[in-house]
Amino acid sequence: MIKNKEAQGYWSNRYKEESTGWDIGYPSTPLKEYIDQLTNKNSAILIPGAGNAYEAAYLYEQGFKNIFIMDISLIPLENFQKKYPDFPKENILHQDFFEHEGQYDLVLEQTFFCSFPPTRENRISYASKIKSLLKPKGKLVGLWFDIPLTGDMEKRPFGGTKALYLEIFSSYFKTIFFEKAYNSIPDRAGNELFGILSNAEF
Repeated sequence: MIKNKEAQGYWSNRYKEESTGWDIGYPSTPLKEYIDQLTNKNSAILIPGAGNAYEAAYLYEQGFKNIFIMDISLIPLENFQKKYPDFPKENILHQDFFEHEGQYDLVLEQTFFCSFPPTRENRISYASKIKSLLKPKGKLVGLWFDIPLTGDMEKRPFGGTKALYLEIFSSYFKTIFFEKAYNSIPDRAGNELFGILSNAEF
C-alpha cells in the first residue's frame, strides 16, 4: 500500500490530464547510448519514477533479463504492461520509491530526481535511498537538469547545477563521470548533465 496518497494522486492526475511534458516518447539518447555499452544482460536494473519506461522497453528488447520499473502512479505501469504483456509482472512495481527495498547493480535516473520539491532534505533522502538500493560497486547512472532553481516549489522540473548535485552526491558515491551531456535530445541540449556514480568504497 502506498502511504503518500498526495503524491500518488498528483502524478496520476498528470497522466489522466496528459500533462506529461517530461515524456519524450522514446529512450533518452544519453541513456540509450550508455545501455548499448552494457554487456551483462543479467544485471539487476531499477528504473524509479519510470513513467512510460521507454528505457526499460529498450533494455527488454535488447535481451536484458532482470529489469524492474517503479512508479507511484499505476496508470503508466498498466499502459506498459499492455504494451509488453510478456514483461514479468512481478518486476512492475507500483510503489513509493522511498519505501522500496531491494538490491540492484544499476539504477537508471531519468527525470525522477527533478520531480519532487528540491529541498535539501529531499535530495539527501534520494541519495541515501539510492545508495541503500545499490549492491557494492553498483552504479547510479542518469541525467540531471542543468537549469536554475526558481524557488517555485510547483515549477517542475526542478533543476540545479553540477556543483550543487555533486555536493550532495559526494557524501554517498564515488563520482566516475558527471559532465554536460553532449548527446541530449535537441529540446534539452545544453540543459542536461550526464552522470555515472558508483557505490564503490571511497
